[in-house]
Amino acid sequence: MQDLRASTVADVLRRSAARTPGRVALRVAESGGHDREWTYAELDAAVTRAAGHLLDIGAAKGDRIAVYGKNSDAYLIGFLACARAGLVHVPVNDSLTGSDLSYVLAQSGSTVVLVDPALYETGSDDAHPIGLLGSEADGGFAQYVVVAATRVHTMTGSPLSDEQLACLPIAYGTAMGMLERARIAAGESVLVTGASGGVGLALVQLAAARGARVTAVTTRDKSEFVSRAGAHALVHRDAHNTPEAIARAAPEGLDAVTDVAGGDLVSQLLPRLHEGGRWVIAGAVAGPVISFDLRRLYLHNLALIGSSMHTPTHFGRLAETARHGHITPRVAARYQLTDIHAAQHEFAQHAHAGKITITP
Repeated sequence: MQDLRASTVADVLRRSAARTPGRVALRVAESGGHDREWTYAELDAAVTRAAGHLLDIGAAKGDRIAVYGKNSDAYLIGFLACARAGLVHVPVNDSLTGSDLSYVLAQSGSTVVLVDPALYETGSDDAHPIGLLGSEADGGFAQYVVVAATRVHTMTGSPLSDEQLACLPIAYGTAMGMLERARIAAGESVLVTGASGGVGLALVQLAAARGARVTAVTTRDKSEFVSRAGAHALVHRDAHNTPEAIARAAPEGLDAVTDVAGGDLVSQLLPRLHEGGRWVIAGAVAGPVISFDLRRLYLHNLALIGSSMHTPTHFGRLAETARHGHITPRVAARYQLTDIHAAQHEFAQHAHAGKITITP
C-alpha cells in the first residue's frame, strides 16, 4: 500500500481521478430528492480551477485563506483548492457562532480588511470622490473584486464584528468627511440634524468620540438610539419651534452644525453659530433651495462647507477610529442575501435606526 503520510487530500483526489475518473466521489443531497453527484474527474477539475484562481489573485504558498460558506460541495472544493495550491485553509463556515468565528480568525492569523469604496479623481491623499464601487463601478455584489492596495485598510485587532465593519464605508465615511472638513474638535458644541439616519447616527458617534458636545435633532421614536450613540442633548423634530428648542438645548451657542437635511433651518440657525463657526452640509432632504442673509457669513466669519463623502485621508482616519473601537455601529437588522428583497422593504419603511446588513 502506498504511503500517504506525505500526501495532501488534494493529492489523493488527483490520483483517484486518474485511476477511476468516472466513479462517483461526492453526492450532495438536495431538496426534492434529487441528489447532485460529482465524479472524481469532475471534482478534481473543479479543484484545479479553484486553486488556479486563488493563485491568480495573489495568494502565495503558506498564506492563510478563510473560506466562508455553508457545508456544501462548493465549500469542499474551496478546502481542497487551498490544499492543492499549498495554502492554509481557515474554516469559517456559517454554522459557527459569532464568538466561534472571532476565535477561529484570531487564532488563524488571518487579516481582516476594510475597503474604501470611493473612486477618486486623482491618486492624492486629499482627492475628491467622483464615484463609488457598486454604483459608478461594478462590484457591489461580486464574490471577488479587484481594488487598489492603497484602498485596503487592515482591521485585524479591531473589537468590531464583520457586520459592524460593513456599516462603515458609506455612512461613516460621509460623516467622517463632514467632521474633518469642518475641523470638529474636542470641547466644541456641535449640532447634528437628521440624527437618526445612517449618516446622522454616524455623526453623533464620531463627534462624541472626538470629545465634542453633541446636540441632536431626531424623531421621538428613535431618541433612545441617538442618546446611546453619544448625544448630550436631544431636540425632537416635531418640536413646536425647533430653533428655540435647539437654543434651550445648547444655551452656549454652537461652534458647528453638521447638517444632512438643509431647508429653512439653515437661515434660522445661522445666528446661533459663534464667531468663526462652521456649517457643513451633505444633504438637502428638507429642501435644496433656501435663502439667507449673506452678511451673516462675512460679518461673522462663518464658513458654509459642502461635503460629499470623504477623501483617502478621511477614510484612513475612520479605519483607525474603528480599529481602536472608539465607535460601535448599530446593526438594526440582519438578512441573508437570499432575503435581500425583505431587507430592501424594511429599508424603504424608514423605521430602523442604524444599518441593515446582508450576509451571503
